[in-house]
Amino acid sequence: MTGKILILQHNSWEGPGQYLRDGLRRHKTTMEIVQVWKEKIPELKGYMAMMVLGGGPNVDQESIYPFLAEEKKAIREAIALDLPYLGFCLGHQLLADALGVSVGPNFQSSIGYTRGFLTHEGKKHPVFKGLPQSFPLFKWHSQAVQEPLPASVAILVTSAACQVEAISLHGRPHILGLQFDNHAASPENVKNWLAMDSKWLATLRDRKINGAGLLGEAAQHQAAVESQFAKLIDNFFSLIQ
Repeated sequence: MTGKILILQHNSWEGPGQYLRDGLRRHKTTMEIVQVWKEKIPELKGYMAMMVLGGGPNVDQESIYPFLAEEKKAIREAIALDLPYLGFCLGHQLLADALGVSVGPNFQSSIGYTRGFLTHEGKKHPVFKGLPQSFPLFKWHSQAVQEPLPASVAILVTSAACQVEAISLHGRPHILGLQFDNHAASPENVKNWLAMDSKWLATLRDRKINGAGLLGEAAQHQAAVESQFAKLIDNFFSLIQ
């Protein structure tokens, strides 16, 4: 497959993770990365999909991050055009916001690894075809999508650390958001995130981050996360062909 993927990035160091880059390279796609804090989002015509990465802003902080207004408009347009959409972390939350779902503080900060579980809807969703019912999630957030969700939105994955780990539109499985950042869960990516986001991690009041322990978990889960994310991306491309 050849095609062009529009990727929206929210800060200089949190780009597409190694496993996402590997998947896009395997499917012979071209990444057009737009750094939304300093670049204009282009017209959506001609792209095979939109992917939106994570980042520091909360969805309601347009006064601090004015680019969020344009980004929300682009996401609503993508949904109206039925453009395939895959959001990670903030990208997942922005999708929920565009669908009229509330986003706010999670009951705890969720950093590092936890186990995700496919819901009844998740087991039927084509993006999770061939994945186990339970699998490791790499997490990096304190905000979350809030329940209840409208009937048009399905919860696909849940965990003890966050109720809404993945969502999709009923009847439109090519539009989905993932709260977890498995695309960037390689040990090299995790090491970089720990270094570059150290100031934010130090502000967390409900936990102290053990960087060495987290890197150990990244190595422990590397094989599973890499192979499972490769399967997820392969499934996404099969879905949008």
